[in-house]
Amino acid sequence: MIRARSTQTPTASARPGSFHVRRLATTVLLLALALPGGALAQSPSVAAGVTLVDDEGTSVTVPAHPERIISLSPANTEIVFALGAGDRLLGGTDFDDFPAEAAALTDVANFNGVLMEQVVALDPDLVLAAGNFFTPPADIARMRELGYPVVVVYAATVAEVLDDIELIGDAVGEGAAARDLTASMQARIDQVTAAVAETGERPRTFYQIGSEPEIYAPAPGSFVADMVALAGGDPIVTTDPNVFAIPVEQLVAADPEVIVVGDALYGICPADVSARPGWSVMTAVKEDAVRPVDDTVITRPGPRLAQGLANLARAIHPDLVLDSMPVVEPPCATAGAGGMGSVAAR
Repeated sequence: MIRARSTQTPTASARPGSFHVRRLATTVLLLALALPGGALAQSPSVAAGVTLVDDEGTSVTVPAHPERIISLSPANTEIVFALGAGDRLLGGTDFDDFPAEAAALTDVANFNGVLMEQVVALDPDLVLAAGNFFTPPADIARMRELGYPVVVVYAATVAEVLDDIELIGDAVGEGAAARDLTASMQARIDQVTAAVAETGERPRTFYQIGSEPEIYAPAPGSFVADMVALAGGDPIVTTDPNVFAIPVEQLVAADPEVIVVGDALYGICPADVSARPGWSVMTAVKEDAVRPVDDTVITRPGPRLAQGLANLARAIHPDLVLDSMPVVEPPCATAGAGGMGSVAAR
């Protein structure tokens, strides 16, 4: 399932600066609850907290070291584990598959939205949601009405993924670990971009996000388009930031030199793509440059993104040498229905 692009656009700045205001203030929450008869009592949730601004511009005050965290996207789940806070993660989504421990988390969200009863049962002191409608806005609003601190993240570029890792690090009280992680990721990303620049080539590249019921491509200004560009391709995109379906006629006119099969995990193989009616005229098909990839590590905005970029760069430039990054054999599953890749499971 393709999610519509959010109409809210954060004000961004290039790294090493961040578009987030990381810590607006350190506060002491002296909350009082109104009791029957007009008496006041101190809330048991009183604790020192940190106020952050999330990707939707909302100020959220969270405990300095939250102990009961739930994640509403697989990427957020991976980030929390990578920062060493996985033991404080109580709930995740039914898409969570990495690391292995993530699958055992209580499911608090599925394809239809947030399971509010599970959220209430877990009583989180931090909720990490996903923007761009991945977490339904109505569910975010409801959790905030119930008093849960909800931090919403959404990255439209690779640089913003690194910013979001640091934002989540600040939210879970692991800011130093987050900055160590993003520095390591940036170094690997720089290695990839330097290597592809040395090729002197930027082939027209179509990243097939999905192929049923229509053919789906990156939208202009989207995260996947940014990944293709960083991996040394000239991304073929749709005509509208809110539209992911691309007519075959438009794709033929764009004449991709490389086709990357992002839905290979869902049973779509290069031979299937090349055999489609009308596709034989494309340069990529004529030159046998239709290549499958593991879409999950490429489109999931988490700690494995640098490896995903390396995999994508090798799909676009098959002779590329990256000494510190082992070759990861791309999949082409034979089981399961073809269609959408893992964009819906970010």
